[in-house]
Amino acid sequence: MVGKNSFKEPLEKVIEDFLPRINHIANKYAHLGQPVLSKDDLISAGIIGLIEAYHRFDPSKKVNFRTYAEYRIRGAILDELRKVDIIPRSVREKTSALEEKIKDLYHKLGRMPEEEEIAEAMGLSLEEYHKLLENIKGVSFLDIETLKQKMPDLDSEDIFEFLSVSSSKNEDPFEKYMLKELQEKLEEALSLLSEKERLILALYYYEDLNMKEIAQVLGYTEGRISQLHQQALMKIRSYFKIDKSK
Repeated sequence: MVGKNSFKEPLEKVIEDFLPRINHIANKYAHLGQPVLSKDDLISAGIIGLIEAYHRFDPSKKVNFRTYAEYRIRGAILDELRKVDIIPRSVREKTSALEEKIKDLYHKLGRMPEEEEIAEAMGLSLEEYHKLLENIKGVSFLDIETLKQKMPDLDSEDIFEFLSVSSSKNEDPFEKYMLKELQEKLEEALSLLSEKERLILALYYYEDLNMKEIAQVLGYTEGRISQLHQQALMKIRSYFKIDKSK
């Protein structure tokens, strides 16, 4: 296992040790790049991220090298996905429309709406609503530009991993404050989700299971897990925007 002093090991050995992990992370996000990027493209990006971590690692920061390297690997893969702008304007427009509808229902109901309520409010059948969730798959739960305005050095859209890693290594008082604020908002948003939605997010972001594995654990189809995952992200996106407008 690569330990905290692994930056002293030859780079070739570090890459060899991390390849299974890079492959796992690339596999997790591969569906977001299709058909523009292949899994091999994401693996290459992850290796570049690892090499950067190897050369930039500062043991005086008292951060485990594996933790730091995985953060850089994941960030490099997500950055590669962002570069090709794989989410078309039509999808972004559908995402915005869904967010607005969830916000309206949240104000009206005083809680996060159920999927049947969202579908009805949008004038869609439940099947059409599920199709919409599939069409907007790949949209992250929080706009990267919103965070970059507050934290310019942020280079990963995956806020769950970002918070868990950055909160342990960040020493800048302002950024620590912003991280604390984001953590609190995220916890508030998560508390409004259904138990099933929270469980899916926990398994995906914290336990690092992919959609297929989560489906096996919960006894649903992989497609259904993907729908519930995307719905949870849309609710969180909507809540962040509701919170910011107060």
